[in-house]
Amino acid sequence: MTELATINFDKSDGLVPCIVQDCNTQLVLMLGYMNKEALEKTLTDKRLTFYSRSKQRLWTKGETSGNFLTLVDVKVDCDQDTLLFTVIPAGPACHTGADTCFNEGNEHRGLEFLEKIILERKQNPKSGSYTNQLLNSGINKIAQKVGEEAVELVIEAKDNNRELFLNEAADLMYHYLVLLAARDCELKDIIHVLKTRHRK
Repeated sequence: MTELATINFDKSDGLVPCIVQDCNTQLVLMLGYMNKEALEKTLTDKRLTFYSRSKQRLWTKGETSGNFLTLVDVKVDCDQDTLLFTVIPAGPACHTGADTCFNEGNEHRGLEFLEKIILERKQNPKSGSYTNQLLNSGINKIAQKVGEEAVELVIEAKDNNRELFLNEAADLMYHYLVLLAARDCELKDIIHVLKTRHRK
């Protein structure tokens, strides 16, 4: 966590702007302001507390709605006068009921949305779910399906039917994610490996 001593509260009458970002989706949820007391309370309680300029008091996000913002990490910018918080939101971040104060849906923009569905099926099986049928079939069957889908993708890559190629690519990606889930691995683990291989 950031040391309080490095933050410059003097530039804007004792307040610093605070950007709030979902730690999972990376989406910006809202912007608030903190004074030193609000920051200290945030770091102590692990829930974001801001200073309300209109009400002239501290307020903890979610104190009435229950939509708390649980602190994961905080960073200070290069001028030591702006904070970036990564959080786990308990619900919509905006008082209007929207996911964000910028009226955006707070959802994964990449493959994480599909991974989330697969992990949800793994943790809470649903009758008739193909994902659950696959997971219940065991690693060998899942791995076999990944191999079959890879071969089908290679075959379609040799033809000129874009739609069929994209569908086979989607099938392979889905089964690949199921295999990761079956092995208790996540996309972030694969990304970590890829990053360690990267050479600048």
